Amino acid sequence: MINYSIAIMSTTPGTKKADINETKAYGTAQMSGKLDLDTFAEHISDHNSPFSKGVVKGILTDAVSCLREMLLEGKRVVLGDLGTFAVELSTEGARTTNEFSNQNIKAVNVRWTPGKKFKNLRDVAQFQLVPSRTAQADAIEVIKNEDTIQGLE
Repeated sequence: MINYSIAIMSTTPGTKKADINETKAYGTAQMSGKLDLDTFAEHISDHNSPFSKGVVKGILTDAVSCLREMLLEGKRVVLGDLGTFAVELSTEGARTTNEFSNQNIKAVNVRWTPGKKFKNLRDVAQFQLVPSRTAQADAIEVIKNEDTIQGLE
């Protein structure tokens, strides 16, 4: 189940609040938790895997290390349904090709192109509308204040 809330945002991302001309209502995903490597490895191990959590964690850790190594060697890594990983350069332009050098490369980022099973999960996802994080925080504050007021009576 994917929880989402609705937020009013500018139709032009990155626009300063004072300069916003048009807004629309957009859905934003609300994460219900986070899995670290240990928890994810345990989850994989619990799905009828013959491998222990420790073995799965070791494989995932080594896979990350090897993926990084291959990307730094300039290789594109295709991991089946997971997708394709490749490097992408963020560069500062130079006036001419002769003036361009390694100094113009500002960042080396990893680009993930989803495989078939990750392309668009819309058709198989289930959604539930929930209050925004701000509305949740406001409701918690009201509840805390009610408890304080009731405690004084």
